[in-house]
Amino acid sequence: MRLADLAALIADPARARMLTALSGGTALTATELAIEAGIAPSTASSHLAKLTAANLLAIEQQGRHRYFRLFDEEIASMLETLMGVAKRDPTRRGPKDPAMRVARVCYDHLAGERGVWLFDSLLRRDAIRGIDVTSAGRALFARLEIDVASLERSRRPLVRTCLDWSERRHHLAGSLGAAILQRMLALAWARRELSSRALIFSASGERAFREQFS
Repeated sequence: MRLADLAALIADPARARMLTALSGGTALTATELAIEAGIAPSTASSHLAKLTAANLLAIEQQGRHRYFRLFDEEIASMLETLMGVAKRDPTRRGPKDPAMRVARVCYDHLAGERGVWLFDSLLRRDAIRGIDVTSAGRALFARLEIDVASLERSRRPLVRTCLDWSERRHHLAGSLGAAILQRMLALAWARRELSSRALIFSASGERAFREQFS
């Protein structure tokens, strides 16, 4: 696809709202996406067909229902970067919800202030180096019951960086970033807000998070 064609697809306000709604990694139906975009279901179907044909979205069939999600992590990373560029507009002041700036889900990994802090901390501890996890990192993640060896066997990149749109610095993506977030949620360090991408840390979860990675 040509860059101009891709830009035109994303530039439409309704399609942009749909893509943003899917940035948290949750799959949504056409009806739900029509509501997010503020358009009629028939109009939403036309937009979704274009986004799917361009491999920006993928479809998952569950019984009689069809769910739409971002095609992959690369699409999510692109959207996060574009949000960061849009933030340079002085009329935009970042997330309306302060909780979104502190911590949020970006596709399936941790973003916001906490996500950037985590990535910086892993670099300082020499837990990750480039696209690899060091022996120190493997020991650290083993304590969290994250099996790095099994993540390496998947087709997905183990370590990727994603430019955080509110912080304009990198946070950790890839299968490792996803595994860390899944483990954080399983340990109840944080919980997802039902109506947004925000992650809310409990007081004890915040302490555990800092102690584990500082």
